[in-house]
Amino acid sequence: MDFNKLYEEYWDKIYRLCMGYINDQDQAKDLAQETFITVWRKLSTFRNEASIGTWIFRIATNTCLSQIKKNEKISKVETFLPEEDNADHELDEEIKLLYQFISELPELDRIIISLELEGIKQQEISKIVGLSDSNIRVKIHRIKERLNIKFKNHGK
Repeated sequence: MDFNKLYEEYWDKIYRLCMGYINDQDQAKDLAQETFITVWRKLSTFRNEASIGTWIFRIATNTCLSQIKKNEKISKVETFLPEEDNADHELDEEIKLLYQFISELPELDRIIISLELEGIKQQEISKIVGLSDSNIRVKIHRIKERLNIKFKNHGK
């Protein structure tokens, strides 16, 4: 396995996953970096029992969860996405609002919906978080319902 290719392919996804947990850009970068340090160190032990992506997401999940346990109270920042000049300002605001709502979810729900938003297959999500496929489907449905309610209550 070529570490550099894995890093290029998964960096953005892992960073966004960390943002879903932490909602702090600097801390998410640190956690993503810690994830890839672990991947680098343990790459030779990867046994192909799951896809390499599932393995990397699992490492990221464990890294984020241990950080959350260290910091019982995590400060929230106002913006979740990097500041960019974009003609579609309203869409940017909706995306920021979505990630704000995601950051308010319980830990397990944050990881599940963050993985879903990354396009990870539900079977892989079940392996990453250790729940059954059917449980993941139900949880994703319920999380989406809660997020829709939050948007409606916010007037979107």
